[in-house]
Amino acid sequence: MAVEVKELLEAGVHFGHLTRKWDPNMAPYVYMERNGIHIINLYKTAAKIEEAGNALAKIAASGRKILFVATKKQAKDIVAEKAGAINMPYITERWPGGMLTNFVTIRKAVKKMASIDRMKKDGTFNTLSKKERLQVDRLRAKLEKNLGSISDMTRLPGALFVVDIKREHIAIKEAQKLNIPIFAMVDTNSDPRQVDYVIPANDDASKSIDKILAHVTSAIAEGLAERKAEKDASENGVPKAKKAPAKKAAVATEEEE
Repeated sequence: MAVEVKELLEAGVHFGHLTRKWDPNMAPYVYMERNGIHIINLYKTAAKIEEAGNALAKIAASGRKILFVATKKQAKDIVAEKAGAINMPYITERWPGGMLTNFVTIRKAVKKMASIDRMKKDGTFNTLSKKERLQVDRLRAKLEKNLGSISDMTRLPGALFVVDIKREHIAIKEAQKLNIPIFAMVDTNSDPRQVDYVIPANDDASKSIDKILAHVTSAIAEGLAERKAEKDASENGVPKAKKAPAKKAAVATEEEE
């Protein structure tokens, strides 16, 4: 899926923040200043989308999950829809502290959801008092709201994709501690040095977020399709050596980090 500068322009991807709010480290991605606002160089944005897309496709082809993080109002629904469509985990409510650095505890909370569901299926739930049932239901709803979208993530993700790195600074710090590669939409008020794969873009407008996410998830979908094709070929009697490209992709991803 080629990235057209014109479509990025129409989506308002080029609008940065007020010049007085800028981070000087974003200078390489700024094209000009207009009416006190920095304008992002969309040719560089297009190139960075392609670069990030290729790396994400390799991670997806290697079988690793990509965790999407976006808790700001403009991005929540878009991320939930796009990430959900390709079966990738996402956090759109408050970031649970220790989500990555204390992953074992988070997994226990997810398993708690599963145990409540089992209680409802096997009838144990009905043996509880009315008050206890109410408490369990409230707990299940709270867990679903905060962690339901990561219930299938059984191990640490292969990468993080973040919308607005200033807002999601806790998630960024946790990923850095664990050397998990970070992909992100980075606006002119943020420090791109915190991110492994920078996509300079307006991270406040829903149209801009939607456009970038469409390209990113499309690249991931291609990686998933490649993985499925290799798996099908293997099941149909093609020698296992044919699986080598997927392994190479995983190694390439590590080298690119």
